[in-house]
This record gives sequence, structure tokens and C-alpha cells, in this order.
Amino acid sequence: MNLIENIREGLRSIASNRLRTILTSLIIAIGITSLVGILTAIDGLQNSVNTSFAGLGANTFSIVARQDDYRQGGRVRKQDEPIDYFDAVQFKRRFPYGATISVSTVATGAAQAKFGSKKTNPNVQLIGGDPTYLMVKGYTLQTGRNLTQNDTDYGLNVAVIGSEVAGTLFEKKLNPVNQVIRVSGNQYKIVGVLDKKGGFSGGGDDRMILIPLDNARALAGSQRQTFSITASVPTVGDQDEAVGEARGVMRQVRRDPLGQPDSFDIERADDLAKETENITGYLRIGGFGIGFITLLGAAIALLNIMLVSVTERTREIGIRKSLGATPQRIREQFLIEAVVICILGGIGGVVMGLGIGNIIASLVSQGKGGFVVPWVWMGLGLVVCIGVGLFAGIYPAVRASKLDPIEALRYE
Repeated sequence: MNLIENIREGLRSIASNRLRTILTSLIIAIGITSLVGILTAIDGLQNSVNTSFAGLGANTFSIVARQDDYRQGGRVRKQDEPIDYFDAVQFKRRFPYGATISVSTVATGAAQAKFGSKKTNPNVQLIGGDPTYLMVKGYTLQTGRNLTQNDTDYGLNVAVIGSEVAGTLFEKKLNPVNQVIRVSGNQYKIVGVLDKKGGFSGGGDDRMILIPLDNARALAGSQRQTFSITASVPTVGDQDEAVGEARGVMRQVRRDPLGQPDSFDIERADDLAKETENITGYLRIGGFGIGFITLLGAAIALLNIMLVSVTERTREIGIRKSLGATPQRIREQFLIEAVVICILGGIGGVVMGLGIGNIIASLVSQGKGGFVVPWVWMGLGLVVCIGVGLFAGIYPAVRASKLDPIEALRYE
């Protein structure tokens, strides 16, 4: 009995026991589904994160007020003074690097917009910004126009609204542009509507209303405001030098004493992307561990089924040996059966894992990540299947090959 005929015999044995084959393959498929599904979902989430940061641009950094108290020399240093309008304007004037700089402030994070009888939930961000805000933050206009320098110079009551705000107030029945809405007690004429951004902002970017910076300052009255400075340098290669220059200029503006830490934070877009990539790396390790444990259980179940198969086919093994089949061929036949069953389950598991993983990633990222085909994880899943088949099949195969043909023929 040569190897080719042995393979055919193994396949015939699998085909003759369809129910056992299906159940066994299903056990493997569930294990592979958990492995490939989790890793595919993580890749899909990472893809969504990368898409979100790509819109912001890797050559962008922001200067923001330090939010937390921190320890220095064994003592807790109180939160630094917020970045005020004077600081932001002085930085914009002094920064010599040729970057595009936007100054903005959050007037309120719990605004409610109204149009006629329609109104939003009180979770709309009312942001004051300048004409460069949308560009450096990675927004795109769906319709209408951006804020102009004239709007910001005179603090006109005009606004650019997010897609969710437009959908809630106008329900695609009216063109939002040139309509007048009421926010925080003031009326604003809509001049532009933003494209849907979604992604990992949780929809917050789509619940945004942008008004001229001086208009937002007037809303604050005597309350203190903190301003954010966002800069976009020409190329990614310029960012390190630009960040260093920005730190020096901001320290001068803020009058930070020599030898003391910065009284502000600089957040780089690529740092945020790297941080999320590290987090998803840990998630991959955890996902692989969960999938491996599931597959280990599937391998033990397959081992048990193969041992039962050896017992059921004792007489068949005796007949093969009496016809000249060597122990090596007997081992090959059982190993082939175990590996083929695992591959069948693996293919089904890869397909299910691919679908389930992408569905989970799409739901979490609100459809921003796109369809992910993780060839590496799919290949790994099939390789693991073959390994599981060998692990679960080798002991039953050796046991079958050692059966005495005379005793096997007597088995009923």
C-alpha cells in the first residue's frame, strides 16, 4: 500500500463517517474562529484607529494646558495656569517655523442646538476656532463653506455644524446651509456642514458646532477659558525640529523658569497612534492566548475521538496488517485522517472568524475601519490546524500501528 493509496483510503474513511467528521471539524472550527475572529477584530480596530489619525495627519501636534497635578521633589505641584488667549496669540506670532497654526477653545461641551421644534441632546461641543481649524484637525466639508477671516475678525454669528447635528435638526428634509439655529442663547447662521467623521471619536466629532473664535470668547464673559494650539508642519520629517522649536517658544511665552518643567503639554498625533498600536499589541497577545486555550480544548476532544476511532476499527486494522500493511502505513492513515479533519475545520473556522471579526470591528468603529483580510492570521490559523491534527493524531496512530494483527482480527 503506497502513500497515494493510503491518502485515498484515509479520505474514504472520512467520507464514510460524515457525522463524526462534521462534529469533529466543528470542534476545530470553533477554536479557529475564536483565534482568527479575535485577531481580525483587533486588526480591524487598529485599521480604524489608523484611518482616524490619518485624517488628522502624522505631521500635526497640539499644545494644551496640563490637566493633572504631578509630583516634583516629593511634593505635589498644583495644576498649571491654563493657556489663555494672549499666550495662544503670542505663540502664533512668534513661531517662526512656517507651520499652519490654529487656535481654538471649547466654549462648552454640553450645548443644545435648536431649529424650530427640533433640538439635539445637550451633548454638542461648541468650539470657537479660526479658518485653519478644519484643515489642521482633518475635517472635510460636505456642503457650504469654511469660516473666513472676516467671520473671525468681526465675531459674526455664523457656524459650521457636524453631520450628526445636521441630521438631527434637519433630517435630510432641508438644506442646512443658510438656515438659522439657536445655540446657548444665540442665533447662528449655518454656512457649512461637515462630512461624517465617526471612528474612535465615538461620534463626538460629528456632534460639533464651530463658531468664530472671538464669538466663543464673548460667550465666556468673565469666566476663564483655556485655549488649544494645533500646528501642522509641512512634512513629517520636520516635526521633531518643529516640536523642539515650539517648546522653546511656548516656554518664553509662558515665562517658564529655567530648569523647571514645562507648564504645558505637547501632544503629537503620531505619539497617539503609537500608543494605540501598543495597546492593540497587548490585545493581540491576549486574543492569541484565548484562542490557544480554546484550540487546546479542541485538540483534546479530537484526540479522544481518534482514540475511539482506533477502537472501533480494530478489526479493520487487523485485516490491513494481514494484507501486508506496515505499521508506518497504518500510522500515516490515521495521521492523514486527523490532519484532513483539522484542515476542514480550519477552513470553516477561518471563514467564520474573518466574518465575525470584521462585524465586531465594524460595529465598534462605526464602519470606519473597512473590511480587513488578515492573511497572516489566516495562514497562522491553518498552520495551527495542521499542528493540532498532528498532536491529536500521533498517539492514536502509534497505538493503531502497534496492534497485533491476530488479536485485532479476533476483535468483535
